[in-house]
Amino acid sequence: MSVVPPAELVTGDDGVTRCAWGSTDPEYRRYHDEEWGTPQYDPVRLFEKVCLEGFQAGLSWITILRRRPAFRDVFHGFDVQRVAAMTEADVERLLGDARIIRHRGKIEAAIQNARATLALDVPLDELLWSFAPPARASSPASYAEVPATTPESTAMSKDLRKRGFRFVGPTTMYALMQAAGMVDDHLAGCFRATSTADRLATPVRGFV
Repeated sequence: MSVVPPAELVTGDDGVTRCAWGSTDPEYRRYHDEEWGTPQYDPVRLFEKVCLEGFQAGLSWITILRRRPAFRDVFHGFDVQRVAAMTEADVERLLGDARIIRHRGKIEAAIQNARATLALDVPLDELLWSFAPPARASSPASYAEVPATTPESTAMSKDLRKRGFRFVGPTTMYALMQAAGMVDDHLAGCFRATSTADRLATPVRGFV
């Protein structure tokens, strides 16, 4: 295994070595340390991730993360039933809300994705996790080893699009897999890089 370039791992003032991106901002650190790469099975939180990864397209994730409380406010905590019931008047109202990303297509996609979720013939968590890839034998040594898309994320994207979901391209779906712990892309040497058995034994099931 190749040596991780120093810039890709950072030892923080707390003495903990983590992926460098997780040390650049306090909110990023919390997200890296507590959420990213940890298996999430809660259907509400997974629906939220589908929507927020769509909002992130073309933007940095920290932009979305800092606005997540506002997104949760305007989208009713990502309660699928309530989001599915939102109307064009709600879309117009959100387009005027500077706390979130004011992109008509992405706002409409969140509402459509709620309606598509209600139309599923299987629970959302089961559907998404059915695309989880086999576990890696080891953690990636460098971000050069981390793909932007995989056959699994491409298959997930294709299936969700067929079911009426929007803003669910293969790259976005791979980001979802990372965020929801379907893959663990913490680098070797990061304190969060764990064995698959340990990772799957400690899923996030509640509200984060």
